[in-house]
Amino acid sequence: MNRRNFFKTSALAASLALPAWARAGQAATAPAFAPTPASGWRQFEATTRVEPVQADGVVRAWVPLPSLDEAEWFRPLGNVWQGNADVMRIERDPVYGAAMLYAEWGAAGTVPELEVTSRFATRDRAVDFGRPAAQPLALPSAEQRLFTMATELLPTDGIVRDTAVEITGGLKDDEDKARAIYEWIVDNTFRNPTTRGCGLGDIRTMLETRNLSGKCADLNSLYVGLARAVGLPARDVYGVRVADSRFGYKSLGKSGNISKAQHCRAEVFLSRFGWVPVDPADVRKVVLEEPPGKLALDDPKVLAARKQLFGAWEMNWLAYNVAHDLRLPGSQGPQLPFLMYPQGESAQGRFDSLDPDGFRYTITARELG
Repeated sequence: MNRRNFFKTSALAASLALPAWARAGQAATAPAFAPTPASGWRQFEATTRVEPVQADGVVRAWVPLPSLDEAEWFRPLGNVWQGNADVMRIERDPVYGAAMLYAEWGAAGTVPELEVTSRFATRDRAVDFGRPAAQPLALPSAEQRLFTMATELLPTDGIVRDTAVEITGGLKDDEDKARAIYEWIVDNTFRNPTTRGCGLGDIRTMLETRNLSGKCADLNSLYVGLARAVGLPARDVYGVRVADSRFGYKSLGKSGNISKAQHCRAEVFLSRFGWVPVDPADVRKVVLEEPPGKLALDDPKVLAARKQLFGAWEMNWLAYNVAHDLRLPGSQGPQLPFLMYPQGESAQGRFDSLDPDGFRYTITARELG
């Protein structure tokens, strides 16, 4: 077990004050949906336990770790792990820097076991659009290229480009373009409860078939692809929900066993505000799932979420990475669209990461007091 990462971050953890609402022991009465950094920092612990199906030959597993370190809203506080694997080490995707714990079992007859615990601190995000930067902001050239480039699942030509140009036609300001794409996604897509996992994010197929349905990896990837197609740097952020929403939205949180609570979000870079959080997919989740279900777009709950989710995130959520179309280090299997679920494989092939019971993994979360 590697405990050093926890210990070296203890001073930072101690410096993160509990939010005012937690200190006051506020009841669970839901205020308006209004994420704000003033709510303060919260600390969490997420534990992934993996017991891959025993198989002949080598068995491998990859567990995503918190990879982002954003001073204003997300701070990783370290990882520890234990298990009976012959190899256990941290690996990183060379393009996006996505971190993962790699484990490998080679001994015949060994029942694979692995447990990974990550601690992290989060704070709500909310952009004040009334206070733009005094001078235009710019990404470093390498990041500009990375977050405007096309990938296999995020093409920026053809129907993607044509759709983006149609949505933003006549608009010059990058904020206006970003908002127009957000509103178009909310108005024209819908959440499909039968989609497995979070979807794939195959945005060209979505547009060509005019089937604009899916889950977060579909709808938010569509936002990212359309934004890139008109020159706006944008990226998906892949993670998992770790706590219930303190604003009373049943559909926008999950605590305890979070094995099926994965959720990706999106960001767009604007010259007057830097990286701006957006989440049109969660607006459509509110429409479908918020009690009593199948709400109208003009329902007050939907309107409140729609207003806030361009520019704000409630951070009851662990951000793993921004990697897209990546290969797992040491894997014999195919490329992944994203790394948001534990992954595993044997000589017989890749395990089904969307089936925790069949793969045999659980993810649990708790808030640290």
